[in-house]
Amino acid sequence: MFDLSNLPPWDLMLKKMLWQQLGPLEGQKILDFGSGEGWTAAKYAQHNDVTAVEPSGTMLEKRVGGDSYLQLQGSCELLSEMPDETFDVIFCHNVLEYIEDKEAVLKALARLLKPGGRLSLVKHNRLGRIMQMTVLLNDFEHAHALLSGENGRSGQFGAIRYYDDADVLRWLPEMRCTKLWGLRTFWDMQQNQQCHADAEWQEKMLAIETRVSTMPTFQAISFFHHMLLYKMN
Repeated sequence: MFDLSNLPPWDLMLKKMLWQQLGPLEGQKILDFGSGEGWTAAKYAQHNDVTAVEPSGTMLEKRVGGDSYLQLQGSCELLSEMPDETFDVIFCHNVLEYIEDKEAVLKALARLLKPGGRLSLVKHNRLGRIMQMTVLLNDFEHAHALLSGENGRSGQFGAIRYYDDADVLRWLPEMRCTKLWGLRTFWDMQQNQQCHADAEWQEKMLAIETRVSTMPTFQAISFFHHMLLYKMN
């Protein structure tokens, strides 16, 4: 098993919560589109056949998991080379915000899913970002811009092009959202950075995050939404 201690606390907690929501997967053919450093691909490659796609050479230089899964370097163009109905499960986590034609990519991913397959989609939530800018970072200018419908920005990836949960269902009429969770509602608001690395604090925070993750009031202000979509036969 790879060493999770190398992850910063916020990333470690995010992955723990996301993997908890995904649950155990065994004997599945999985595509991880936008796999980053490969943490999720490596985790699920232990009991599944995983293909990972990532465009960034910088990310791939830090890739974990070795030969436990098939790693491809590229982006949307690789999807068109894959046969229809290839995968049982597809991960697309915090990727579409940085792609212009989100609808085209989602349709390509849906094409690759087998009937009854599932798409795990993690996306930025505009209201949660506004909370972060206002309460955590005191960036009122950015908060006003987001409230006005403007894009966000990421120092590493550039413009963050927000989209709504309803857009996903409109673009993919053959899919149904079977589960929606909020991710990162509270923990980034904790100003005492020292406690973030404390294992006991992390467990307590994850417990309350898990409890509120399915409550609409808290989902509305979470930093991310995790949608689990099912492809109908």
